[in-house]
Amino acid sequence: MIKRNLFFFVVFLVLANLIFGAYQLSQRRTASFSSDYYSNISHFGQVLRIIHENYVDEDEVGYDRLIDAALEGMLRSLDPHSQYLTRDKFTTLQEETQQQYGGIGIQIESRDGRVTVVSPIADTPGEAAGILPGDQIIRVDGKNTERYSTDQMVELLRGEPGAEVELTLYRPKTEETIEVTIVREIIELESVRDVSLLDDEIGYIRVTQFGDRTAEEFEKAVRDLEEKEMRGLILDLRNNPGGLLTASVEVAGLFFNRGEMVVYTQGRDRETRQEIESRTPARDREYPIVVLINSGSASASEIVAGALRDTNRAVVVGEKSFGKGSVQSIEPLRRGDALRYTSAYYYTPAGVTIHEKGVVPDISVSLSIEETARLLQQRNRPDLDPEEFRERFGFEPIEDKQLQTGIDVLKGLLLYAGLDNAGEMRARSSVDVDPGD
Repeated sequence: MIKRNLFFFVVFLVLANLIFGAYQLSQRRTASFSSDYYSNISHFGQVLRIIHENYVDEDEVGYDRLIDAALEGMLRSLDPHSQYLTRDKFTTLQEETQQQYGGIGIQIESRDGRVTVVSPIADTPGEAAGILPGDQIIRVDGKNTERYSTDQMVELLRGEPGAEVELTLYRPKTEETIEVTIVREIIELESVRDVSLLDDEIGYIRVTQFGDRTAEEFEKAVRDLEEKEMRGLILDLRNNPGGLLTASVEVAGLFFNRGEMVVYTQGRDRETRQEIESRTPARDREYPIVVLINSGSASASEIVAGALRDTNRAVVVGEKSFGKGSVQSIEPLRRGDALRYTSAYYYTPAGVTIHEKGVVPDISVSLSIEETARLLQQRNRPDLDPEEFRERFGFEPIEDKQLQTGIDVLKGLLLYAGLDNAGEMRARSSVDVDPGD
Protein backbone atom coordinates (compact mmCIF):
# COMPACT_ATOMS: atom_id res chain seq x y z
CA MET A 1 0.00 0.00 0.00
CA ILE A 2 2.86 2.33 0.93
CA LYS A 3 4.68 1.52 -2.33
CA ARG A 4 1.51 2.21 -4.32
CA ASN A 5 1.00 5.60 -2.65
CA LEU A 6 4.66 6.44 -3.21
CA PHE A 7 4.29 5.56 -6.91
CA PHE A 8 1.31 7.91 -7.34
CA PHE A 9 3.13 10.66 -5.43
CA VAL A 10 6.16 10.43 -7.76
CA VAL A 11 3.88 10.49 -10.83
CA PHE A 12 2.13 13.55 -9.42
CA LEU A 13 5.46 15.36 -8.89
CA VAL A 14 6.59 14.58 -12.45
CA LEU A 15 3.32 15.82 -13.95
CA ALA A 16 3.38 18.93 -11.79
CA ASN A 17 6.94 19.73 -12.91
CA LEU A 18 6.02 19.20 -16.58
CA ILE A 19 2.97 21.46 -16.30
CA PHE A 20 4.93 24.13 -14.44
CA GLY A 21 7.78 23.99 -16.97
CA ALA A 22 5.38 24.32 -19.90
CA TYR A 23 3.67 27.23 -18.15
CA GLN A 24 6.98 29.01 -17.56
CA LEU A 25 8.02 28.52 -21.18
CA SER A 26 4.72 29.87 -22.47
CA GLN A 27 4.98 32.83 -20.12
CA ARG A 28 8.49 33.66 -21.37
CA ARG A 29 7.30 33.48 -24.99
CA THR A 30 4.24 35.58 -24.24
CA ALA A 31 6.32 38.09 -22.31
CA SER A 32 8.80 38.35 -25.17
CA PHE A 33 5.98 38.84 -27.69
CA SER A 34 4.10 41.26 -25.48
CA SER A 35 7.17 43.37 -24.80
CA ASP A 36 7.84 43.88 -28.50
CA TYR A 37 4.17 44.31 -29.33
CA TYR A 38 3.36 46.82 -26.60
CA SER A 39 6.57 48.75 -27.18
CA ASN A 40 5.59 49.39 -30.81
CA ILE A 41 1.98 50.11 -29.92
CA SER A 42 3.23 52.70 -27.43
CA HIS A 43 5.43 54.25 -30.12
CA PHE A 44 2.50 54.41 -32.55
CA GLY A 45 0.30 55.98 -29.88
CA GLN A 46 2.91 58.69 -29.24
CA VAL A 47 3.02 59.62 -32.95
CA LEU A 48 -0.77 59.56 -33.16
CA ARG A 49 -1.09 61.92 -30.19
CA ILE A 50 1.57 64.35 -31.46
CA ILE A 51 -0.06 64.67 -34.89
CA HIS A 52 -3.57 64.92 -33.43
CA GLU A 53 -2.59 67.72 -31.04
CA ASN A 54 -0.16 69.73 -33.18
CA TYR A 55 -0.91 69.38 -36.91
CA VAL A 56 -1.83 72.76 -38.40
CA ASP A 57 -5.22 71.76 -39.85
CA GLU A 58 -7.37 70.49 -36.99
CA ASP A 59 -10.12 69.21 -39.31
CA GLU A 60 -7.71 66.74 -40.92
CA VAL A 61 -6.51 64.95 -37.77
CA GLY A 62 -9.51 63.35 -36.11
CA TYR A 63 -8.51 60.05 -34.52
CA ASP A 64 -10.78 58.03 -36.83
CA ARG A 65 -9.24 59.61 -39.90
CA LEU A 66 -5.67 59.11 -38.70
CA ILE A 67 -6.27 55.47 -37.78
CA ASP A 68 -7.88 54.77 -41.17
CA ALA A 69 -4.90 56.37 -42.94
CA ALA A 70 -2.45 54.36 -40.84
CA LEU A 71 -4.25 51.10 -41.59
CA GLU A 72 -4.41 51.92 -45.30
CA GLY A 73 -0.66 52.59 -45.32
CA MET A 74 0.12 49.41 -43.38
CA LEU A 75 -1.77 47.13 -45.77
CA ARG A 76 -0.61 49.00 -48.88
CA SER A 77 3.04 48.54 -47.85
CA LEU A 78 2.68 44.73 -48.02
CA ASP A 79 1.72 44.22 -51.67
CA PRO A 80 -0.57 45.82 -54.29
CA HIS A 81 -3.48 43.51 -53.44
CA SER A 82 -3.66 43.84 -49.66
CA GLN A 83 -5.97 46.63 -48.58
CA TYR A 84 -7.72 48.19 -45.62
CA LEU A 85 -11.41 48.43 -46.50
CA THR A 86 -13.37 51.20 -44.83
CA ARG A 87 -17.04 50.51 -44.22
CA ASP A 88 -17.99 52.10 -47.57
CA LYS A 89 -15.29 50.24 -49.52
CA PHE A 90 -16.25 46.95 -47.90
CA THR A 91 -19.88 47.53 -48.87
CA THR A 92 -18.83 48.31 -52.45
CA LEU A 93 -16.80 45.11 -52.63
CA GLN A 94 -19.75 43.06 -51.41
CA GLU A 95 -22.01 44.69 -53.99
CA GLU A 96 -19.58 43.85 -56.79
CA THR A 97 -19.33 40.19 -55.85
CA GLN A 98 -23.12 40.02 -55.52
CA GLN A 99 -23.26 41.54 -59.04
CA GLN A 100 -25.72 44.33 -58.26
CA TYR A 101 -25.69 47.82 -56.80
CA GLY A 102 -27.62 51.09 -56.76
CA GLY A 103 -26.14 53.52 -59.28
CA ILE A 104 -26.30 55.01 -62.76
CA GLY A 105 -24.47 52.32 -64.78
CA ILE A 106 -21.24 53.74 -66.18
CA GLN A 107 -17.71 52.34 -66.35
CA ILE A 108 -15.05 54.86 -65.30
CA GLU A 109 -11.28 55.14 -65.04
CA SER A 110 -8.69 57.76 -64.16
CA ARG A 111 -7.21 59.27 -67.32
CA ASP A 112 -4.79 62.21 -67.38
CA GLY A 113 -5.68 63.03 -63.79
CA ARG A 114 -9.44 63.11 -64.36
CA VAL A 115 -12.16 60.53 -63.83
CA THR A 116 -13.30 59.67 -67.34
CA VAL A 117 -16.21 57.58 -68.63
CA VAL A 118 -14.99 54.43 -70.39
CA SER A 119 -18.48 53.46 -71.48
CA PRO A 120 -22.06 53.59 -70.25
CA ILE A 121 -23.50 50.13 -69.57
CA ALA A 122 -26.25 49.22 -72.00
CA ASP A 123 -29.85 49.75 -70.83
CA THR A 124 -28.93 51.78 -67.74
CA PRO A 125 -29.77 55.35 -66.62
CA GLY A 126 -26.27 56.46 -67.65
CA GLU A 127 -26.82 55.43 -71.25
CA ALA A 128 -30.35 56.87 -71.30
CA ALA A 129 -28.97 60.23 -70.10
CA GLY A 130 -26.67 60.39 -73.15
CA ILE A 131 -23.35 59.99 -71.33
CA LEU A 132 -20.62 59.11 -73.84
CA PRO A 133 -17.18 57.45 -73.66
CA GLY A 134 -14.54 60.10 -72.99
CA ASP A 135 -16.82 62.37 -70.95
CA GLN A 136 -15.00 63.74 -67.91
CA ILE A 137 -16.90 64.04 -64.62
CA ILE A 138 -15.98 67.39 -63.10
CA ARG A 139 -18.79 67.87 -60.53
CA VAL A 140 -21.23 65.62 -58.68
CA ASP A 141 -24.14 67.32 -56.89
CA GLY A 142 -22.24 70.60 -57.23
CA LYS A 143 -19.06 69.23 -55.61
CA ASN A 144 -15.84 69.75 -57.57
CA THR A 145 -14.42 66.29 -58.34
CA GLU A 146 -11.60 67.07 -60.79
CA ARG A 147 -8.96 65.57 -58.47
CA TYR A 148 -11.02 62.63 -57.23
CA SER A 149 -9.82 59.04 -57.51
CA THR A 150 -12.04 56.42 -59.14
CA ASP A 151 -12.82 54.96 -55.69
CA GLN A 152 -13.97 58.36 -54.41
CA MET A 153 -16.08 58.87 -57.53
CA VAL A 154 -17.72 55.45 -57.16
CA GLU A 155 -18.76 56.37 -53.61
CA LEU A 156 -20.45 59.53 -54.90
CA LEU A 157 -22.20 57.93 -57.87
CA ARG A 158 -23.62 54.92 -56.06
CA GLY A 159 -26.56 55.25 -53.72
CA GLU A 160 -30.14 54.32 -53.01
CA PRO A 161 -32.26 53.41 -56.06
CA GLY A 162 -34.71 56.22 -56.81
CA ALA A 163 -32.39 58.96 -55.52
CA GLU A 164 -31.27 61.66 -57.95
CA VAL A 165 -27.68 62.61 -58.68
CA GLU A 166 -26.59 65.70 -60.67
CA LEU A 167 -23.51 65.40 -62.88
CA THR A 168 -21.49 68.08 -64.62
CA LEU A 169 -19.56 66.60 -67.54
CA TYR A 170 -16.89 68.01 -69.82
CA ARG A 171 -16.87 66.53 -73.33
CA PRO A 172 -13.39 67.07 -74.86
CA LYS A 173 -14.45 66.15 -78.41
CA THR A 174 -16.88 69.07 -78.61
CA GLU A 175 -15.45 71.17 -75.76
CA GLU A 176 -18.92 71.26 -74.19
CA THR A 177 -19.87 71.36 -70.53
CA ILE A 178 -23.05 69.35 -69.95
CA GLU A 179 -25.26 69.03 -66.87
CA VAL A 180 -27.52 66.01 -66.41
CA THR A 181 -29.77 64.81 -63.60
CA ILE A 182 -30.03 61.02 -63.33
CA VAL A 183 -32.20 58.82 -61.13
CA ARG A 184 -30.28 55.87 -59.69
CA GLU A 185 -31.55 52.35 -60.32
CA ILE A 186 -30.53 48.82 -59.35
CA ILE A 187 -27.75 47.93 -61.78
CA GLU A 188 -27.55 44.22 -62.49
CA LEU A 189 -24.07 43.16 -63.51
CA GLU A 190 -24.22 40.23 -65.91
CA SER A 191 -20.84 38.55 -65.90
CA VAL A 192 -21.60 36.18 -68.81
CA ARG A 193 -22.21 38.08 -72.04
CA ASP A 194 -22.35 37.90 -75.83
CA VAL A 195 -23.35 34.23 -75.91
CA SER A 196 -23.55 33.32 -79.59
CA LEU A 197 -22.86 30.73 -82.26
CA LEU A 198 -20.21 31.79 -84.78
CA ASP A 199 -20.13 30.29 -88.28
CA ASP A 200 -22.95 27.95 -87.24
CA GLU A 201 -20.63 25.64 -85.27
CA ILE A 202 -18.39 27.57 -82.86
CA GLY A 203 -19.79 28.76 -79.55
CA TYR A 204 -18.64 32.06 -78.06
CA ILE A 205 -18.98 33.15 -74.41
CA ARG A 206 -17.44 36.24 -72.78
CA VAL A 207 -17.02 36.27 -69.00
CA THR A 208 -16.29 39.73 -67.58
CA GLN A 209 -15.82 38.82 -63.89
CA PHE A 210 -16.33 35.96 -61.44
CA GLY A 211 -19.15 36.75 -59.02
CA ASP A 212 -21.87 34.95 -57.08
CA ARG A 213 -23.98 34.12 -60.15
CA THR A 214 -21.24 33.61 -62.74
CA ALA A 215 -21.09 29.80 -62.61
CA GLU A 216 -24.87 29.51 -62.92
CA GLU A 217 -24.94 31.96 -65.85
CA PHE A 218 -22.01 30.21 -67.53
CA GLU A 219 -23.48 26.72 -67.24
CA LYS A 220 -26.75 27.92 -68.76
CA ALA A 221 -24.86 29.53 -71.66
CA VAL A 222 -22.85 26.35 -72.30
CA ARG A 223 -25.96 24.16 -72.26
CA ASP A 224 -27.81 26.54 -74.61
CA LEU A 225 -24.93 26.37 -77.11
CA GLU A 226 -24.70 22.59 -76.77
CA GLU A 227 -28.41 22.33 -77.61
CA LYS A 228 -27.61 24.28 -80.79
CA GLU A 229 -25.01 21.60 -81.57
CA MET A 230 -21.89 23.69 -81.22
CA ARG A 231 -18.74 21.76 -82.13
CA GLY A 232 -16.16 23.98 -80.41
CA LEU A 233 -16.12 26.74 -77.78
CA ILE A 234 -14.32 30.07 -77.42
CA LEU A 235 -14.16 31.29 -73.82
CA ASP A 236 -13.21 34.99 -73.81
CA LEU A 237 -11.54 36.04 -70.53
CA ARG A 238 -9.84 39.17 -71.84
CA ASN A 239 -9.92 42.14 -69.45
CA ASN A 240 -11.52 39.92 -66.80
CA PRO A 241 -10.01 41.12 -63.48
CA GLY A 242 -11.06 37.98 -61.58
CA GLY A 243 -13.30 37.72 -58.55
CA LEU A 244 -14.39 34.73 -56.49
CA LEU A 245 -12.21 31.63 -56.37
CA THR A 246 -15.27 29.42 -55.96
CA ALA A 247 -16.81 30.81 -59.15
CA SER A 248 -13.63 30.17 -61.18
CA VAL A 249 -13.45 26.55 -59.96
CA GLU A 250 -17.13 25.99 -60.81
CA VAL A 251 -16.67 27.46 -64.30
CA ALA A 252 -13.58 25.35 -65.06
CA GLY A 253 -15.23 22.38 -63.34
CA LEU A 254 -17.81 22.09 -66.13
CA PHE A 255 -15.03 20.55 -68.21
CA PHE A 256 -13.42 18.47 -65.42
CA ASN A 257 -14.31 15.15 -63.87
CA ARG A 258 -15.82 15.28 -60.41
CA GLY A 259 -13.03 15.14 -57.80
CA GLU A 260 -10.32 16.22 -60.24
CA MET A 261 -8.02 19.02 -59.00
CA VAL A 262 -8.57 22.37 -60.71
CA VAL A 263 -6.09 24.48 -58.71
CA TYR A 264 -4.23 24.41 -55.41
CA THR A 265 -3.14 27.09 -52.98
CA GLN A 266 -0.03 27.25 -50.83
CA GLY A 267 0.34 29.59 -47.86
CA ARG A 268 3.24 30.40 -45.56
CA ASP A 269 3.77 26.78 -44.47
CA ARG A 270 3.74 23.57 -46.52
CA GLU A 271 0.96 22.25 -44.30
CA THR A 272 -1.34 24.97 -45.63
CA ARG A 273 -1.47 23.48 -49.14
CA GLN A 274 -5.10 23.12 -50.19
CA GLU A 275 -6.14 21.24 -53.30
CA ILE A 276 -9.41 22.50 -54.76
CA GLU A 277 -11.33 19.93 -56.76
CA SER A 278 -14.21 20.06 -59.18
CA ARG A 279 -17.57 19.36 -57.55
CA THR A 280 -19.50 19.46 -60.80
CA PRO A 281 -21.19 16.19 -61.83
CA ALA A 282 -19.19 14.58 -64.63
CA ARG A 283 -20.42 15.08 -68.19
CA ASP A 284 -18.64 14.26 -71.44
CA ARG A 285 -17.53 17.48 -73.13
CA GLU A 286 -14.93 16.49 -75.66
CA TYR A 287 -15.28 19.37 -78.10
CA PRO A 288 -12.18 21.58 -78.51
CA ILE A 289 -11.91 24.81 -76.50
CA VAL A 290 -9.97 28.04 -77.04
CA VAL A 291 -9.46 30.46 -74.16
CA LEU A 292 -8.71 34.11 -75.02
CA ILE A 293 -6.59 36.09 -72.52
CA ASN A 294 -4.64 39.36 -72.42
CA SER A 295 -2.77 41.50 -69.92
CA GLY A 296 -6.09 42.45 -68.30
CA SER A 297 -6.92 38.82 -67.45
CA ALA A 298 -6.14 38.32 -63.78
CA SER A 299 -6.69 36.16 -60.72
CA ALA A 300 -9.74 33.90 -61.17
CA SER A 301 -9.58 34.18 -64.96
CA GLU A 302 -5.94 33.01 -64.84
CA ILE A 303 -7.00 30.02 -62.73
CA VAL A 304 -9.50 28.95 -65.40
CA ALA A 305 -7.07 29.48 -68.29
CA GLY A 306 -4.22 27.72 -66.48
CA ALA A 307 -6.36 24.75 -65.42
CA LEU A 308 -7.78 24.13 -68.89
CA ARG A 309 -4.35 24.54 -70.52
CA ASP A 310 -2.45 22.31 -68.07
CA THR A 311 -4.92 19.45 -68.52
CA ASN A 312 -4.88 19.75 -72.34
CA ARG A 313 -8.51 20.73 -72.44
CA ALA A 314 -7.95 24.07 -74.18
CA VAL A 315 -5.61 26.06 -76.40
CA VAL A 316 -4.84 29.50 -74.93
CA VAL A 317 -4.66 32.38 -77.43
CA GLY A 318 -3.75 36.06 -76.95
CA GLU A 319 -1.27 37.81 -74.66
CA LYS A 320 0.38 36.87 -71.38
CA SER A 321 -2.04 37.43 -68.51
CA PHE A 322 -1.60 39.89 -65.65
CA GLY A 323 0.04 37.56 -63.11
CA LYS A 324 -2.16 38.13 -60.08
CA GLY A 325 -1.88 34.67 -58.54
CA SER A 326 -2.39 35.43 -54.87
CA VAL A 327 -5.22 34.53 -52.52
CA GLN A 328 -6.80 37.42 -50.62
CA SER A 329 -8.51 36.61 -47.35
CA ILE A 330 -11.10 39.09 -46.06
CA GLU A 331 -11.39 39.61 -42.32
CA PRO A 332 -14.39 41.72 -41.22
CA LEU A 333 -13.72 44.06 -38.28
CA ARG A 334 -15.90 45.37 -35.48
CA ARG A 335 -16.71 48.75 -37.03
CA GLY A 336 -18.10 47.33 -40.29
CA ASP A 337 -14.73 47.73 -42.00
CA ALA A 338 -12.47 44.86 -43.08
CA LEU A 339 -8.94 43.76 -43.91
CA ARG A 340 -8.09 42.17 -47.25
CA TYR A 341 -4.66 40.55 -47.13
CA THR A 342 -2.65 38.03 -49.13
CA SER A 343 -2.69 34.63 -47.41
CA ALA A 344 -1.51 32.21 -50.13
CA TYR A 345 -0.55 31.80 -53.80
CA TYR A 346 -2.35 29.92 -56.57
CA TYR A 347 -0.76 27.06 -58.52
CA THR A 348 -2.11 25.42 -61.68
CA PRO A 349 -2.59 21.62 -61.76
CA ALA A 350 0.93 21.24 -63.20
CA GLY A 351 2.39 23.08 -60.19
CA VAL A 352 3.06 26.32 -62.08
CA THR A 353 2.73 29.52 -60.06
CA ILE A 354 0.65 32.29 -61.59
CA HIS A 355 1.88 35.04 -59.28
CA GLU A 356 3.92 37.72 -61.09
CA LYS A 357 4.39 35.34 -64.04
CA GLY A 358 0.95 35.07 -65.53
CA VAL A 359 -0.36 32.49 -67.97
CA VAL A 360 1.62 32.38 -71.22
CA PRO A 361 -0.59 31.71 -74.27
CA ASP A 362 0.01 28.75 -76.55
CA ILE A 363 -0.48 31.06 -79.53
CA SER A 364 0.60 34.68 -79.07
CA VAL A 365 -1.48 37.39 -80.77
CA SER A 366 -0.71 40.93 -79.58
CA LEU A 367 -2.85 44.04 -79.94
CA SER A 368 -1.80 47.67 -79.68
CA ILE A 369 -3.23 49.88 -76.92
CA GLU A 370 -5.38 51.66 -79.51
CA GLU A 371 -6.72 48.36 -80.89
CA THR A 372 -7.49 47.12 -77.38
CA ALA A 373 -9.39 50.33 -76.50
CA ARG A 374 -11.40 50.20 -79.72
CA LEU A 375 -12.30 46.55 -79.30
CA LEU A 376 -13.49 47.28 -75.76
CA GLN A 377 -15.92 49.84 -77.13
CA GLN A 378 -17.03 47.48 -79.88
CA ARG A 379 -17.70 44.65 -77.43
CA ASN A 380 -19.65 46.95 -75.12
CA ARG A 381 -21.97 47.97 -77.99
CA PRO A 382 -22.63 44.95 -80.19
CA ASP A 383 -26.17 46.24 -80.81
CA LEU A 384 -24.99 49.06 -83.09
CA ASP A 385 -24.58 48.50 -86.83
CA PRO A 386 -21.28 49.73 -88.40
CA GLU A 387 -22.72 53.06 -89.55
CA GLU A 388 -24.30 53.88 -86.18
CA PHE A 389 -21.11 52.80 -84.46
CA ARG A 390 -18.97 55.09 -86.63
CA GLU A 391 -21.25 58.06 -85.94
CA ARG A 392 -21.29 57.33 -82.19
CA PHE A 393 -17.60 56.64 -81.58
CA GLY A 394 -15.82 58.25 -84.53
CA PHE A 395 -14.03 55.23 -85.99
CA GLU A 396 -14.75 52.19 -88.12
CA PRO A 397 -15.13 48.85 -86.31
CA ILE A 398 -11.89 46.88 -86.54
CA GLU A 399 -11.21 43.15 -86.81
CA ASP A 400 -10.64 41.28 -83.56
CA LYS A 401 -7.42 39.46 -84.50
CA GLN A 402 -7.33 37.43 -81.29
CA LEU A 403 -10.88 36.22 -81.72
CA GLN A 404 -10.31 35.41 -85.39
CA THR A 405 -7.21 33.42 -84.49
CA GLY A 406 -9.26 31.48 -81.95
CA ILE A 407 -11.87 30.69 -84.62
CA ASP A 408 -9.14 29.54 -87.04
CA VAL A 409 -7.59 27.31 -84.36
CA LEU A 410 -10.92 25.65 -83.60
CA LYS A 411 -11.68 25.10 -87.29
CA GLY A 412 -8.27 23.49 -87.68
CA LEU A 413 -8.86 21.23 -84.69
CA LEU A 414 -12.31 20.27 -85.94
CA LEU A 415 -10.93 19.53 -89.39
CA TYR A 416 -8.17 17.39 -87.90
CA ALA A 417 -10.69 15.56 -85.70
CA GLY A 418 -12.87 14.94 -88.76
CA LEU A 419 -9.97 13.54 -90.77
CA ASP A 420 -8.89 11.43 -87.80
CA ASN A 421 -12.40 10.04 -87.36
CA ALA A 422 -12.62 9.33 -91.11
CA GLY A 423 -9.32 7.47 -90.93
CA GLU A 424 -10.58 5.39 -88.01
CA MET A 425 -13.74 4.53 -89.94
CA ARG A 426 -11.74 3.49 -92.99
CA ALA A 427 -9.46 1.36 -90.82
CA ARG A 428 -12.43 -0.33 -89.17
CA SER A 429 -14.03 -0.95 -92.56
CA SER A 430 -10.90 -2.65 -93.90
CA VAL A 431 -10.85 -4.94 -90.85
CA ASP A 432 -14.56 -5.75 -90.91
CA VAL A 433 -14.69 -6.69 -94.62
CA ASP A 434 -13.56 -10.23 -95.36
CA PRO A 435 -11.75 -10.14 -98.77
CA GLY A 436 -12.54 -13.80 -99.26
CA ASP A 437 -16.32 -13.26 -99.34
